[in-house]
Order: sequence, then C-alpha cells, then structure tokens
Amino acid sequence: MKAMVLEEQKKIEEEPLMLEDLEKPEPHGKKVRIRVKTCGVCRTDLHIAEGDLPAKKMPLVLGHQVVGHIDALGENAKRFSCGERVGGFWLAGTCKTCTFCKNGLENLCDNAEFTGYTVDGGYEEYMLADEDFLVPIPESFSDEHATPLLCAGIIGYRSLKLSGAKKRLGIFGFGSSAHIVIQLAKNMETYVFTRSEEHRELARKLGATWAGGTEDNIKEKMDGAIVFAPSGKVVKEALRFLEKGATVAINAVHMSPIPPIEYDLIYGERKITSVANVTRNDAEEFFELAEGIKTEIELFSLDELNRALMLLKESRINGSAVVRID
Repeated sequence: MKAMVLEEQKKIEEEPLMLEDLEKPEPHGKKVRIRVKTCGVCRTDLHIAEGDLPAKKMPLVLGHQVVGHIDALGENAKRFSCGERVGGFWLAGTCKTCTFCKNGLENLCDNAEFTGYTVDGGYEEYMLADEDFLVPIPESFSDEHATPLLCAGIIGYRSLKLSGAKKRLGIFGFGSSAHIVIQLAKNMETYVFTRSEEHRELARKLGATWAGGTEDNIKEKMDGAIVFAPSGKVVKEALRFLEKGATVAINAVHMSPIPPIEYDLIYGERKITSVANVTRNDAEEFFELAEGIKTEIELFSLDELNRALMLLKESRINGSAVVRID
C-alpha cells in the first residue's frame, strides 16, 4: 500500500515525508482496518515533522483526521461492521483505569496513544485503529468535508467549552479550527483577530461580528477567548480584550514562549488555560451539534503532502487542507 512516511524529523522545506510502499496491516483484538479515503492536514503534523514535538515513533505515518470505510475486523472487534464509514481522531487509545480516565479526563491519561504520533495515522491507504476510538460519520457530510471535523472540529468544540464564552467570543488566529468554532458560536458575538486579510474576509463570510488585528482598539470586552495562533505573544495580547472573570483557552499542542505578563492583565480573576487533547465524549457531543457546519477545504493528493504542510506553515491555507487518498 502507498503511504507518506516520516523517516527523520526535518524542516518541512526539506520535504521530510517520503512516498513509500508498505505492507497492508492486519487487525487483531479490538483493532479494525480502515480503507482511508481522506485525511486532514493539521499544524500538529507540522510540529511533529519538524521536531517541535519529540519523536515517539520513527518511522511514522502522520495524520489524525481520518475518514474511511472499515474493511477488516480483529477477532474481538464487535462495534462496527465491514463497510461502515468511520472517523479516526487524535486520541487513539487510553489505559481506561487511571484516575484521569475514571474521572472523565481521559485526554490527560499518561498512557494515552495518539493517531499519527505514537501510532501510525491516516496518510496511508490502510490504517489500523481501536474500534473504541472511532466515531460514525453522518451521511450529510462528504468524505472531504467531514475530515476537518475530526480534529479542527472536535478540539475547537473542547476549546469553546473551556473558554466559558456565553455572549462575546474572541478568536485569535483564523485557521482550520477557528472557521468551525465560529459556526458553533453562531448565537454569540464573535470577534476575530488575524493578520491575514483573506482570513478576515472568510471570518466575515462565516458571520463574524468584527474582524481585525490585535493592534486595533475595540470597546467590547470578551467573556471568553480562544487562541489558535501558536504564538505566546498572542496569549498576552488576548488578555487585553478580556472581561473580568473570563478565560483565554489556548488551542495549541506547541507554542512559542509567553512573554512576561503584567499583573493588571490577569487581575480581576482572568484566567489562562491550555486545551490538552480531546476525549471520546467531546467527539460524540460535537457530532451531535455538527449538522449544518460548512467546512472550507483545499484538496491535495497524497504525494503533495509536503507542499500542503509548507502552505500551512506559511498560513496560505484558507480553511482546511485535506489529502484525498484514492
């Protein structure tokens, strides 16, 4: 089978992912085999490829926004049948027994597995997955348009919950996840802060109350905010727009250092929290709300993955990049 394989972490300019022929994997136990149709391109893939995140498995097939059909079952797999369309997301497995798992915080499990990081992901024709960590894909979504929902959608939903926003939401950075979150927050006023005029136009098209830059002065204060940009500087800037008692949720698996913060910016019980991974419950709740969400996508072939990641690094993807695997 064809797969794009990371043999060594390097800058994406050096095109570290190589198109290779691999053996088709065979499922055992509760694992199922998925014939992959599409896989989304995420900034986390870029962080892994370039070494911002330490290698956990090498060589590695990246990709954790996976849509496909089950074509083989392990001997103990009972949840799905062959032919069913499913989605694989970032969380690939947990111990299910630790304190975090037992208290509904499996996203913090110390022994968690992650798709496209600790186990091979979706930039390949066939992928193995634990049946307990898959979600059915609603028929209303095509393969391509369902794909961004499996990371950008689910993690965006968790970020929105953790932000606590009820009336006014600040969105800092406007990539794949943000363009889904703004649709989830349709009953709120949404204020989008991004440097790209193209991204500002997309935000307005999707219903943003306002779109501009962090250098702008606006009178409104947010009762919750999400930082999507992997820049610590932006976290500090976001605090300036927060109402008392409000929270900035940081949706980033890797981020540059946050500069020193003057106490006045957090006084008034303003809070900063990270968003660490997702739970299966997040995935299930999100797909109950996903009906009607529109995803803006740019399609790439499997052998164009290095280019797609380069465009993502340069913030030249408007919406979500999706690899089609035929």
